[in-house]
Amino acid sequence: MVLFDLKQGESATIKDLSSLNQLVKTRLMNLGIYLGSEVNIKSKMPLGGPCVIECNGQRVGIRSQEAKSIRVEIK
Repeated sequence: MVLFDLKQGESATIKDLSSLNQLVKTRLMNLGIYLGSEVNIKSKMPLGGPCVIECNGQRVGIRSQEAKSIRVEIK
């Protein structure tokens, strides 16, 4: 399952970031989002807009394309 498939309010654990662009992966890791992190979908914008996720108490907006590249496992 990928992060984009989660519904608003659902939580999951990040299992794979290898499909992401290296620059995006580095940026997420600098923000504390890496393998094993628990993420929660706070909102998804319509028409393929960005998603807002929460991880370690901070909220981050990411593009839908990146959310489709992050593999997760539902708790």
